[in-house]
Amino acid sequence: MAFLKNIPTNELPDKELVNLFRTSGNMDVLAVLFQRYMDLLYGVCLKYLKQPETAKDAVMQIFEELVAKLPKHEVDNFKSWLYTLAKNYCLMQLRTPKNLKTTEFKPESMQLEEEVHLNGIQLKEENLQKLERCLQTLSLEQKNAVELFYLQNKCYKEISEATGIEWNKVRSFIQNGRRNLKICMEKGQETEELEMRK
Repeated sequence: MAFLKNIPTNELPDKELVNLFRTSGNMDVLAVLFQRYMDLLYGVCLKYLKQPETAKDAVMQIFEELVAKLPKHEVDNFKSWLYTLAKNYCLMQLRTPKNLKTTEFKPESMQLEEEVHLNGIQLKEENLQKLERCLQTLSLEQKNAVELFYLQNKCYKEISEATGIEWNKVRSFIQNGRRNLKICMEKGQETEELEMRK
């Protein structure tokens, strides 16, 4: 890909970048395109999914979809195509069975509001402590990237500039860090359940 080094990709119009990515498969070209519209994507995801963390996760998943789908489509207007891709992704997330939960109302299982509130605070505190312990199990790069992204609300580009780490590596650290955190949290849950059964 030496020929790309002479082209200032961040100055090229969307259509040229799309064509360049389709012919070369160069992820750096796609990263430039993606960064241009990350704020738009986040806004769309937040509008539909309502939760900031869920919206951030969706933005990362849409990038993965972009890698697979962009080479297969003729795209004249990348911005509107990406908007539609994001909207469809969010609507599919909202239609998944896990988001369509219904529960049977059982009056006998109702607790006093004060009791529920205190239990909720205690559970939240325990989860935060678990999360803090699990954060310490990550590699230094993953831990820093995850904290900057989720706790300080930095975008990939800001993290890349602050740390001097390439955009693709930042994305990888965040995704792997998030996966490792989930595994660690789930292990903690399983251990607790085993302890309670003893």
